[in-house]
Amino acid sequence: MRVKTSFHTHTTYCDGVNTAREMIEAAIEKGFDAIGFSGHSHTDFDESYAMSLEDSRLYKREILELKEEYKDKIKVFCGLEYDYFSDEWITGWDFKIGSVHYVKKDGIYIPVDEAADILLDAVIEHYAGDVYALCEDYYAQMGNIVKKTECDIVGHFDLITKFNESCFTLPTGTIVPGGNGPMIDEKDPRYVAAYTAALDKILGEPGAKDRPEKRPLFEINTGAIYRGYRTAPYPSEDILRAIKARGGRVIITSDAHDTEALGFWYEEAEELATRLGFKL
Repeated sequence: MRVKTSFHTHTTYCDGVNTAREMIEAAIEKGFDAIGFSGHSHTDFDESYAMSLEDSRLYKREILELKEEYKDKIKVFCGLEYDYFSDEWITGWDFKIGSVHYVKKDGIYIPVDEAADILLDAVIEHYAGDVYALCEDYYAQMGNIVKKTECDIVGHFDLITKFNESCFTLPTGTIVPGGNGPMIDEKDPRYVAAYTAALDKILGEPGAKDRPEKRPLFEINTGAIYRGYRTAPYPSEDILRAIKARGGRVIITSDAHDTEALGFWYEEAEELATRLGFKL
């Protein structure tokens, strides 16, 4: 296969299982040409998954040392997965992934990917059960991700659907785990309008002559498949088609938090990207 890089990689500096050295050794063993580390940037309201500001400095120093040490075996890049609400410094990284992990509502930071019950409770408490209002807020932030983070790669664009295969809505409108339909109908006009508006802001409308000055890559992220939450990568095929219609480009990543995840589902992701007309 052509794809032999990993540019969404976490270590023990944040919520990863393995050290940076272990991730590099695994990437070499798997025949990778390059590995890009993307530690979670600091967020002062939630440090449970992210690097502290001090750890960010230690992380950067170690990755730069490893870059030199392994330069004859693999290309190593020191990046950051920069959250929309991060207070991390922006400059000085080889690359940045811009991600939305939280929606801010009523002064509360709502994590969209932490747990299904947390997301469901937030929909009921802060959105009166209207999951599409939550989606609209999420994609409004996503539409501003490039301006806010100056990212090179847009991370898991439709992360809001992480639990869509395990959380459901009953006919009454009461949202509960289990039931007879997906929590978010990804064909719903409000949902489609929300992500379309975000794509238009990031990439420009289909056929537009004037495009945004900075047009990042969108990752085809296989991490949720590896962890058992999804059967398909982020973004959905519909969204990938919308990205292609706007002249967007993609990069395949595994959002690896351990060595086994490196390169997971890459062949299938490459087949998907090729079928949809992307050049990798």
